Amino acid sequence: MRSAIRALRTLARADDGGALQELAISVGVFASLLIGITELGRYSYYSILVANAASAGVQYGAQTLETADDTSGMQTAAENDAGTGVLSTTPSASSYCECYPSPGTTITCSASPGCTGSNHEVYYVKVSVTGTYNSLFHYPGLPTTVTVSRTAVMRVTQTL
Repeated sequence: MRSAIRALRTLARADDGGALQELAISVGVFASLLIGITELGRYSYYSILVANAASAGVQYGAQTLETADDTSGMQTAAENDAGTGVLSTTPSASSYCECYPSPGTTITCSASPGCTGSNHEVYYVKVSVTGTYNSLFHYPGLPTTVTVSRTAVMRVTQTL
């Protein structure tokens, strides 16, 4: 009986510190996961901000034919929606016309119909927004900054 107790005590002493080593490894792994999840969440949030800015600009331009020609108004709407420090460049805004139902045939928008046959002109606005995401930490093999670009296109509610 005494030899069995002595053997258990020897085993218990040999295991001293093992739990501490397991804890150290586990904390390291969980900390890495937490940092990675945080970075991914920040990047996703930043991408949503950039996409929302493009949508805000295009929604402003798609209201009427007058706002569709107001490229500075679309740029301002995108910048105001994004807030400070999100966009790295000035948003680009443009408008164009296509013959419907023949998409892809871009034509010059004019007061007189530019489409032939049963096609009719459809007016579109387009806003492109670019921002630069900066990560919290430097990771070997990964860039510290990532360019995020989004483009939104919407049909204008009125046609020529």
